[in-house]
Amino acid sequence: MERKEKLAACFQKYEKLIDDKKLEQFLNYYDLLIEWNFFMNLTAITDFDEVLEKHFLDSIKMIDYFDISKADKILDLGTGAGFPGIPLKILYPELNFVLMDSLNKRIKFLNEVILQLGLSNITAIHGRAEEAAKNEKYREQFDFVVSRAVANLSTLSEYCIPFVKVNGMFLSYKSGKIEEELENGKKAIQILGGKCEEIVHFKLNHEIERTFIPVKKVKPTPKKYPRAGGKPSKEPL
Repeated sequence: MERKEKLAACFQKYEKLIDDKKLEQFLNYYDLLIEWNFFMNLTAITDFDEVLEKHFLDSIKMIDYFDISKADKILDLGTGAGFPGIPLKILYPELNFVLMDSLNKRIKFLNEVILQLGLSNITAIHGRAEEAAKNEKYREQFDFVVSRAVANLSTLSEYCIPFVKVNGMFLSYKSGKIEEELENGKKAIQILGGKCEEIVHFKLNHEIERTFIPVKKVKPTPKKYPRAGGKPSKEPL
């Protein structure tokens, strides 16, 4: 089976959102990911079928449970190689996306992806969450903040929730057992102005266990958060 056929088969459930141009964009994204991965550590997953499932499909899975179609602005924090932001942007070209990462070399890669795929209304920003979240241009400006970044929920919440508008949502992508992490993160979520909603458990291709932790922003985040100096990870709330 050719690569485009595999993509089309994998995205069959989302056929109303997928056309030939978007399939080509996903293929170009994969090729750029592999090309740049030779001289930059972007992903340990490089096999086409695995990238398709564990990066592309995993990234867009949130739309099965959460409607982003009417969102004004979406932030992907700690985006890395562009997951989930770029796959979601390909599906919803009309939405405004910001991709933020603390490593400038990843931003260079993402800018090349944006250019080569012909994407508009999307910006890749080099920045640290604890600094950017103090900037009124970004603080409490996003309907959705999504993150697949690897960090405990308390830490991730302190970095992400300040960017979310009141009544917006922070969505954390998680894998494995999350019960203890969730319990430990509830205090931080409340302090930061959030309220945990119903957890979503799902499986990728019936075997890989994944979880979405949705946090609704119910009140403004106190101005002192996020704390500087790496405190969110060193001293979680």
